[in-house]
Amino acid sequence: MRILVVGAGGIGGYFGGRLLEAKQDVTFLVRPRRAAELASSGLQIESRCGNVTIPNPPTVLAEDIHSRFDLILLSCKAYDLESAIASFAPAVGPDTMIMPLLNGMRHMDILDQRFGPAHVLGGLCAASLVLDAGRVLHLNDVHFLTFGERDGSRSARVEAIASAFSGAKFVSRLSQKVLLEMWEKWVFIAACAGSTCLMRASVGDIVAAGAADITSALLDECAAIAASEGFAPREKSVEGGRTMLTAPNSLFAASMFRDIERNAPIEADHVIGDLLRRGTEKGIASPVLRVAYAHLKSYEARRAREASAD
Repeated sequence: MRILVVGAGGIGGYFGGRLLEAKQDVTFLVRPRRAAELASSGLQIESRCGNVTIPNPPTVLAEDIHSRFDLILLSCKAYDLESAIASFAPAVGPDTMIMPLLNGMRHMDILDQRFGPAHVLGGLCAASLVLDAGRVLHLNDVHFLTFGERDGSRSARVEAIASAFSGAKFVSRLSQKVLLEMWEKWVFIAACAGSTCLMRASVGDIVAAGAADITSALLDECAAIAASEGFAPREKSVEGGRTMLTAPNSLFAASMFRDIERNAPIEADHVIGDLLRRGTEKGIASPVLRVAYAHLKSYEARRAREASAD
């Protein structure tokens, strides 16, 4: 199976690197700077699950794609989705599968419109990964990737992916409820990002401020929107999320919060705005989510104003 990994940052570098380590046929679609970096220093992964350095991993620039791939692993940020699609489109053939690992569901609509639903699988991952000085750092011991057909079938093509992934040093799972699991993750991510960004604080600090009830209310709003879309999160998912997001002394915070702290772009519209839009269309009252979204959009407006002034 020929696998094209779009990007070699935290997520792409980690899961693609683990697949390369397992002797799978992986190529990274990267920009010139990252290509030069990988050619010089190799793909370096530092993880408590095992370090690995892969010298000169296979890479390709967008303008040099002249053949089709069997599987495209898509792990870009939502605000880079359109440019990513333009870069990997020449690699999509009649039987190519696209496995997006973005949060939310908006990207599924965009990919369906561009390539057709038959090409687009469901997918999600969980791991704390950052790119630091060219190295992929795995910051915890969680590293799973879930995928599957959106209709819940166990097709020959997803069975082939399961076989290809089985030898890699991460947890992979073929799910027959992948859309529900994507929605459950979205509910959790939106509640986590919404609360920690709104308060500009970790979970434990929010609890210490006596505001855990606000986080809990936000989680319930997000779950209600998912239910209105036909994907009511299971009780275990919601209550597990509630436990994590109201835990005293927890240092946990959303990656979007860290992005704000370093004045970086954020996925406000994809993770929070799209969920709010869907809820509004279904008549779901979401007052906390609305305030969280307004906070994020205010940050984006200030960032854009300061950039234009430079």
